[in-house]
Amino acid sequence: MAVHTKFRLITYSKEIVDGQPIFVSSNSLPTKALKYEPAGHSFHSAALKLRGVQEDKNEADDKKVPDDKEQTYLPSDSYSSKSKKKSGTGDKQQDHYALLGLGHLRYLATEDQIRKSYRETALRFHPDKQAALLLAEETEAAKQAKKDEIESHFKAIQEAYEVLIDPVKRRIYDSTDEFDDEIPTDCAPQDFFKVFGPAFMRNGRWSVNQPIPTLGDDNTPLKEVDNFYNFWYSFKSWREFPHADEFDLEQAESRDHKRWMERQNAKLTEKARKEDYARIRTLVDNAYKRDPRILRRKEEEKAEKQRKKEAKYLAKKLQEEEAARIAEQEKQRKEEEERQAAEAALQQKKVKEKEKKLLRKERARLRTLSGPIISQRLLDISDDDVEGLCMSLDIEQMRSLCENMEGKQALLEQASVLRDAMSSKKEVADVKSNKQDANGSSKANGSASRSNVEKKEKPWSKEEIDLLRKGMQKYPKGTSRRWEVISEYIGTGRSVEEIMKATKTVLLQKPDSSKAFDTFLEKRKPGAQSIESPLSTREELEGVSTLASTNSTEESHSKSTDNQNTASANGVSSSSEQDVWSAVQERALVQALKAFPKETSQRWERVATAVPGKTVNQCKKKFAMMKENFRNKKSAV
Repeated sequence: MAVHTKFRLITYSKEIVDGQPIFVSSNSLPTKALKYEPAGHSFHSAALKLRGVQEDKNEADDKKVPDDKEQTYLPSDSYSSKSKKKSGTGDKQQDHYALLGLGHLRYLATEDQIRKSYRETALRFHPDKQAALLLAEETEAAKQAKKDEIESHFKAIQEAYEVLIDPVKRRIYDSTDEFDDEIPTDCAPQDFFKVFGPAFMRNGRWSVNQPIPTLGDDNTPLKEVDNFYNFWYSFKSWREFPHADEFDLEQAESRDHKRWMERQNAKLTEKARKEDYARIRTLVDNAYKRDPRILRRKEEEKAEKQRKKEAKYLAKKLQEEEAARIAEQEKQRKEEEERQAAEAALQQKKVKEKEKKLLRKERARLRTLSGPIISQRLLDISDDDVEGLCMSLDIEQMRSLCENMEGKQALLEQASVLRDAMSSKKEVADVKSNKQDANGSSKANGSASRSNVEKKEKPWSKEEIDLLRKGMQKYPKGTSRRWEVISEYIGTGRSVEEIMKATKTVLLQKPDSSKAFDTFLEKRKPGAQSIESPLSTREELEGVSTLASTNSTEESHSKSTDNQNTASANGVSSSSEQDVWSAVQERALVQALKAFPKETSQRWERVATAVPGKTVNQCKKKFAMMKENFRNKKSAV
C-alpha cells in the first residue's frame, strides 16, 4: 500500500487550531473538548483516510455543497456524533406523481393507474427512445450532458414508481406531500358550510376509516350531525410524520446505535402526531361552536328547559293556589258548620225554653186543679203527692191528666183520676227498680264468679315477696334451673309458673303510700321498755310504764266521747303525772318533730304515736312550752 507523504498523519480542524470549542465523542458519553486531538474510533478513521486505505464517503457531498455547515452535536445522547440525517444534503424532494403524469390525482390514484402510467412514461422517456435528442447536439460535451440528463430523468421515473407502488413508502411520501394544514377559525353563519366543509374533506384523506361522513347542509337531520361530530372527535389518522432531523437507520454502526436512533425518531414522530391530533381537535371544536344546527338545537333545549321551569313554577303556583282555595273552603265550611250549630243550639234552647214554659204552665194548671182536693183531703192526697206528679210527668202526660180532671165535675172523681195517675207512676217506678235490681244481681254474680276464679290463686304474703326478691338477686340470670332453685329457696310450695307470673306482677307493683307510715312505725317504734337512757333509773322506767298504761286507758275512753271532755274527766287525778316528761320522752318528741315536718298530713297524730305515753294535746302543749323556753333564752342572751 502506497503511503501518501503529502498528508500529515494527524490533521487538525480550524476550530481546534484556532482554539474554538468543539464536541467529539466515541462509544462513551460525549464530552466537551478544547484543543484536543481525535481519539478512539475517530482517530482510527482519520488515520485510515489519510493513508488512503479508506475513502471518504462524504467527500462528494462536500464538493457538491461546499457551504454545508459541519454538524453540531449536543451532549445529550451517546450516538449523537455517529449518525447522519436523511435530509443532510438539503436536496428538494421530487414530485413522483408529476413524473408519472398523475399530478391531477395524486393520493387518489389507484395501483392500476400507477402501473399503467409508469409503463407509458417509461416507454416514452427510455434512453433508447431519446437517441434523436443526442444526435441533435453538436459537441461531445453537450451530448454527454444530454445523455446524463436523460438517464437521470429515467432513474427518477423508476424511483417514483418504486416509491408509489410500495404501500409503506407511498404512505410516507403522501404524508410529506404538499398539504394545506390551515384551520378555519371564524366565519359568518351563512358561510359555515362553505368554509368548514372543504376543511373536513381535506383532512379526511388521513382517516383510517373510509369513507368519511360529510358535513351536510342546514337541512341535515340532527342524528347525522351527531354521528359526524362523533366520528371526528374519535378521529384516527394513518398519517406518517417523517421529520427533517430523523436519523437514517442504515447508517447505524451497531445494534445499540440503531435502537437509539429508533427511540429518537419515535420521539419526534410522537410529538408531530400529538400536534396533528391537536390541530384536528381544534378544527372540530371550532366547527361545533359555530355549527348553526348545533346552535339551533342548543337554543331549543334552552327554550325547552325554560319552558319546563316555567311549567314547574306554574304548577307549583297552581298547587299553592289550590291548597289555599281548599283551606279557604275548609275554613268557610267550618264557619258554616259552627254557624249552623250555633243556630241549632239557639233553636234548641228556644224550644227547651218553650217546653219549660209550657211545662210550668201545665204544672200550674195541675196545682190549680188539685188545690180543692188537697184542701179537703180527698183520698188522702197531699201536696207532696201532687208535686211528685209535677216533677215526674212530662208535658203530654200532664196535659192529658189535666184534661181528664177537667172532664170530671165532681171533686171525688177528680181525686180518683189523680190517685190513678199516682198509682201508675208507682208501678213504673217499681218496674224500673226491679230491672235495676236484676242488673245489679247479675253484675254481683259476675263479680262473684270472677272473684272465685281469682281466689283459686293463692295470694302472696309479704314474707314470700321478700324471699322472692332476695332469691332473684341471689340467683341471677344464667343460673342453671333458676326458677326451680328460687322455688326451693322460698320454701312455700310455689310452682315455677306462679313464681314467673309473680315476677311480672307482684314485684312490679308500687308500694301503697297510704301504708307507708304504718310500715315506718312498725320498723321504728320501739316498745315502752326498749326506749332507755343510760342516765335513767328504774323508778323512771316504772313511771313511764304506768304513764303508758294510764294513757292507753284514756285514749280508749276518748274514742267514745269528746276528746277534751274525756281528758278532763279521766285525767283530773293524774294531770300532774301527765305533765311530767322524762328525758326519753322529750328525746322521742324531738326526733318525731324532725321526722314529721309541718307539711306532713296528720302530723301531731303521728308525733303522738311516736312518743310513748303521751297524747296529741300533751305533745302540742310540750312543743309550745319548749318553743316559749327557747324564745326566753334567746331574749335573755
